[in-house]
Amino acid sequence: MRRLCSSRAGSCRLASLALAALLATPALAETVKIVVPFAAGGPIDQLARLLAPELGSQLKADVIVDDRAGAGGAIGAEFVAHAAPDGNTILLASMGGQVLGPILRPPTTYDPVKSFEPVMLVASQPSLLVVNRDLGVDDMKSLLAKAKAQKLTYGSAGPGTTMNIAVEMLNAAAHVKITHVPYRGAAPAINDLLGGHVDMLNADLPVLLPLVKAGTVKPIALFAGERTPLLPDLPTTKELGLPSVVMESWYGAFLPAGTPAPIRDRLEQALFAAVATPLVKQRFAQLGMHGTLGHTAFEARLAKDFSTWPKTIKALEITGE
Repeated sequence: MRRLCSSRAGSCRLASLALAALLATPALAETVKIVVPFAAGGPIDQLARLLAPELGSQLKADVIVDDRAGAGGAIGAEFVAHAAPDGNTILLASMGGQVLGPILRPPTTYDPVKSFEPVMLVASQPSLLVVNRDLGVDDMKSLLAKAKAQKLTYGSAGPGTTMNIAVEMLNAAAHVKITHVPYRGAAPAINDLLGGHVDMLNADLPVLLPLVKAGTVKPIALFAGERTPLLPDLPTTKELGLPSVVMESWYGAFLPAGTPAPIRDRLEQALFAAVATPLVKQRFAQLGMHGTLGHTAFEARLAKDFSTWPKTIKALEITGE
C-alpha cells in the first residue's frame, strides 16, 4: 500500500478501504445457475432460457438453467435459500410460487421473506378471462347475467393458484357463484375448456393469447388496471366497474439472504442490461410482459404482496391442496 499512500493520509485510507472492499467481495464463478422451481417447458423455464445467454454475456460467465420442480415451487426455492450467498445461484420465481404458495402452505425449511435477497422484478403480466365460444356470451355483462341465471363452471390449475383466486375475486365482487373445477395443472383445464367440459377460465395472458388469436376461445376481460396493446379492444376489470378484481402475475430474481450488496447490484445491473437487449424486448412485447423493477421497488412490491394477499385469501376462504 506504500505507493497508494505516498500523498495524503486521507487518500491512503480511502485507497485501503476500496481495496479491502474489493477483496472482501466474492467473485462470480465461471458458471452461474438460474434455478427454475417449476417444470421444464413452462413459462418460467422459457423466460429463464430467454434471459440466460443475454445475462451470461453481461456477466462474462456461462449461465445455465436448472429446473427443480415440485411442491408448488418450494423445492427450487429451498435449494436457493440454502445455497452459498456468492451470487452464483439465482432463483427465478413467480408470484404464485414465491408469495401465494407460501401463504397457503407455509414452508418449514426456509422463510419466503427472510431467506432471500430480492434482486429484480423481471416482468409482470395480467391475467385474461376467456369463455368457451359455445357459451353464448360476448362480454362481462352477459357473462354475469348468465352466471346469475344458471350454474356455470370455471377450471383452474388447482386450489390456491392465481387461476382459482382471480375468479373467486370476481365471484365476490360481482355477487355470483361460478363453480370451481380444479385440475392438476393449467393444460388439462384448458383442454376441458376447449372440449366444453368447463365454461371459462383465466390464465396469464401469454398462455391464452394464441387461443384468442386462433378464435377457439372468447376473451371477456383483462384482470388488470390497464389495457394491453396485444388486445387493444378488450376492456379491463377496472373499466368494467370491478377495480378489486386484478390479477397480475410477476416473475422475479432472488439471491440467498446474506449475499453482499455489491454482488446483488452487479446482478441487478446485468439483468437490466439483458432485459434491454432487442431480442428480450421484442419477446416481452410479444408476450405482453412489462413492469421491470429494481431491487428497492421490488422489495416494496413484495412487502405489499405479503401484507395484502393473506387478507384476500382469508376473505375468499381459499385453501391450498
